[in-house]
Amino acid sequence: MGIRDDHKAATKQAIQAATLDLIESLGLEATTVARIAERAGISERTFFRYFDSKESAIVPGQGDLIAALAGAEIVAGKSSSEIFHALLEVCRMHFSVEVRHHEIRRISRLMRQDPKLLVIATRREQELVVSLSQSLIEREVLDVMQAMLVAELVATAWRVAWQCFAYEEAAGLTSTPAELFEKAIISLSQIASIDSRGA
Repeated sequence: MGIRDDHKAATKQAIQAATLDLIESLGLEATTVARIAERAGISERTFFRYFDSKESAIVPGQGDLIAALAGAEIVAGKSSSEIFHALLEVCRMHFSVEVRHHEIRRISRLMRQDPKLLVIATRREQELVVSLSQSLIEREVLDVMQAMLVAELVATAWRVAWQCFAYEEAAGLTSTPAELFEKAIISLSQIASIDSRGA
C-alpha cells in the first residue's frame, strides 16, 4: 500500500468508527452524515467520497464485497459450480480484509441490540444479489436462473456466517467469521447433495 492508499484506508476507518460511536451514544435515527463528518474531522463532501449513506458506513465491508464480486474475473465456459467456487474465493479474501480493517465485534454487538441495523445489512445484501446476478447475466457466463441462484447462494453463505458469528459472540464463544463461512459452505454442500426429488 502507498501513502495515498494508507490515507484512504485510515479515513475510511475513521468514518466507520465515528459512525459506530454515534450510533452507540445517540442511536441510529439521531446519527446523521453531518454528525459523522464532524466527529471524523472531515467534510460531508469527503464523507460521500467514501460512502453513499450512513448505512453503508456501518457495514463498509459489504460495499467492498459487492464491487469485488460483481467485478470478479470469470472465464467463459466455466460451469455454474466452478463460477460459484470462484466467487466463494473472492468472499474468503474479503473476510480476511474485514477482520483486519473493520470493527466486526462492535458491529455484531450493535446489530444484536438494534434490529434496524439488521434490516440495513439485509438491504445491502440484496444489493449484492442484484449486482452479482446482473453481472453474471450481462457477461453471459450463466443463464438467468443459474446467475440468480449462484448470487443468492453466495449471499446466503456470507449472511449465515455473520449471523452465526453474532450468536457465538453473544454466547462468549471464540470463532471467526471466516471459520464460520467455511462451515456454512460445507453445510450448503451437504444440503444441496440431495437430488431434486428430495431423496
